[in-house]
Amino acid sequence: MRKRRNRLMFMISDMVIISLSVVMSFYILMEGNTTHFDGYSMFQSLMIVLPVCLLAFVLYKVYHRLWKYASIIEAMLVFKAVSLAVITSFLVQFLLESLQVVRHISPAIYLLFWLFILTGIFTSRFIFRYRQESRYPINQERERALIVGAGDAGMLVAKELKNYRKTLLPVAMIDDNASKQRMRIFGISIVGGREDIPLAAERYQVHTIVIAMPSASKREIAEVVNICKKTKCNVKILPRVSDIIDGKVSVNRIRDVEVEDLLGRDPSILDLQGIAEYLETKTVLVTGAGGSIGSELCRQLTRFKVKELIMLGHGENSIYQIKSELMKKNPDLVLTGLIGDIQDRKRVNSIFGKYKPQIVFHAAAHKHVPIMEDNPLEAIKNNVLGTRNLAEAADASGTERFVQISTDKAVRPTSIMGATKRAAEMVIQAMDEKSDTNFCIVRFGNVLGSRGSVVPLFKKQIREGGPVTLTHPDMVRYFMTIPEAVQLVIQAGAFVKGGELFLLDMGEPVKIKHLAETLISLSGLEPGIDIELKYTGIRPGEKLYEELLTAEEEIQDTEHHLIFRAKNVLVSDPDFFSKLKKLEDLAEQEKGDSDLLLPVLKSIVPTYQPNN
Repeated sequence: MRKRRNRLMFMISDMVIISLSVVMSFYILMEGNTTHFDGYSMFQSLMIVLPVCLLAFVLYKVYHRLWKYASIIEAMLVFKAVSLAVITSFLVQFLLESLQVVRHISPAIYLLFWLFILTGIFTSRFIFRYRQESRYPINQERERALIVGAGDAGMLVAKELKNYRKTLLPVAMIDDNASKQRMRIFGISIVGGREDIPLAAERYQVHTIVIAMPSASKREIAEVVNICKKTKCNVKILPRVSDIIDGKVSVNRIRDVEVEDLLGRDPSILDLQGIAEYLETKTVLVTGAGGSIGSELCRQLTRFKVKELIMLGHGENSIYQIKSELMKKNPDLVLTGLIGDIQDRKRVNSIFGKYKPQIVFHAAAHKHVPIMEDNPLEAIKNNVLGTRNLAEAADASGTERFVQISTDKAVRPTSIMGATKRAAEMVIQAMDEKSDTNFCIVRFGNVLGSRGSVVPLFKKQIREGGPVTLTHPDMVRYFMTIPEAVQLVIQAGAFVKGGELFLLDMGEPVKIKHLAETLISLSGLEPGIDIELKYTGIRPGEKLYEELLTAEEEIQDTEHHLIFRAKNVLVSDPDFFSKLKKLEDLAEQEKGDSDLLLPVLKSIVPTYQPNN
């Protein structure tokens, strides 16, 4: 309704402007002599110019433009429409004169028509836009903001924040382009490059920094964020262009800076054709489908034309949530949500016998190191025996590929969780030697944002005012985002020939202390002053440093620069399966006493050295 009212208002305004333009043109042509004013010729000209102009405006869709956001494109549109209308009117006048239908008038008057109509139309649109923007009074009590990036996105953000937002007031801008520095955008000064951010924040008493660089690489963003950390400002960011629908930049999409922005890792480039070849028209099973890794696997697998996606999980709520999410986005995809425990061999065999999955991604696992130290029996039953159940069922049902997701904690493990994950790797390697199914392992480190991980805990502690708890000042971990890790897992599945151990490039290790301090700084607080850092000591099973590779596992390049293939180390212990059976017997007898279980586990994983 409002759009129709605005269009009608513009149309009436344009009719008045055109009429006045014709009158003024004739008045000027007659040199202001009202005695010899040719009203009849003026009326004839108006009856030609008025409908032709309105028709040109309709053809060029002038009335379908949002003049509140007008730019040079809209200005050129009006210029073309008015020029076409005046030229057409002149030709119609000339034709009617030759037919002696209308009186002759000087052709020069059409130049005046063009000039007055163009000026009037531009003026009316300028007044409309000015009134729209002046409807939003500037509240000087808003938090002062510094915008980093004076490109198209930065200009839009500056305009929106200055005129329409109640929370932030832009007071300065930053851009590395020297030609833009000391210039102004919407009255806001561009005061320097990124190295000047701390000085500008102090000089202009900035409370919030908004990074408006949606086309920048993640490495660039990470560099800017690290500079922003030197200030005591809140830091917010505009998402990447690829994350914004139709490439439109909206202030509503400004978000807090996440740890992912600090990793400086650009999105992985995938061999989509190679992935599609092994997934299309296949029945795919994901275990642990309700978890952080499993649910993301399900989301990304929907990109490929799988025949059926089977989501197996132990918790009904998590399976319900991921299935509902995917059904809404992929109504034509065959989705099956199954509730079951991989420790239940009969249930596992029943699922494989009924659905006969051709591709399996095994993400189900108990992963929390300290908790598993207190529950070794559950770690063994789930991580080791559950993996054995799945691998044997896959072998029996003729599964083509089986991808086991593992962890860096399996390398020279010091925890129950790490030892059981290494034993699970050995199960996969041993099964590959005697099965037609192509088994492989993908090993990587920590993922950001997973359930129970350190980043959500730190954020919660910061929101509550601290303290932020750390185990040790020198603790180091590798980090990767969940989407990137899952993408590379799916890509590694395309390289499977049987028995491979793939390692993902995790980038540079991150000090957990540095991570906590960064999160505090990005919240506009000062570590150790506003938020206390409290050390609690290394927990049972934890290591200061994680490794992705053992000494005997030499690495080789693969077709993807972020995926490496480790030298295939065969399970050389001839008693491996008998030890596994002994472990199972103890588990079935519910003898959860670590004095009975751990010696057997250590005999299976000789590199296991408990540190508790």
